[in-house]
Amino acid sequence: MNVVAKPVDLVLKRDLAAPREQVFAAWTDIAKATRWWVPHDFTIVACEMDVRPGGIWQRRLRAPDGRVIVKHGVYREVVRPERLVFTYNTEGNGIDDPETLVTVTFADLGGRTRLTLRHTAFLTEASRLDHEGGWTGALDRVVAYFAD
Repeated sequence: MNVVAKPVDLVLKRDLAAPREQVFAAWTDIAKATRWWVPHDFTIVACEMDVRPGGIWQRRLRAPDGRVIVKHGVYREVVRPERLVFTYNTEGNGIDDPETLVTVTFADLGGRTRLTLRHTAFLTEASRLDHEGGWTGALDRVVAYFAD
């Protein structure tokens, strides 16, 4: 299982061609989030978002092989338009990852936004790498969303 001695983190950054208020809205408006918050080759089956501290989020995703995976968590911090912090869980088809934590910050670059995603507390390098692939696909989609 390749368990690491201490939890490992994932950090990804993207510069987006939109003001941070719009980028923040893409993360908090369900109609916008369902257009991009999914890895490459996956589709969203259902999405719920109650974007407030203590509110829940959930996405049901269909993998290319047809299996359904559920991602869910609870918002811990919502600081418009600067930061989102939420727990992150994965379940479905034999997957049951321990809870991790995601912090997304939105830095104002004068009409553009630097998005920094920090996903923390992975217990294995394999899990971190798996999530890196998923987040990379989703962030590529959000970059394209603002490039259109």
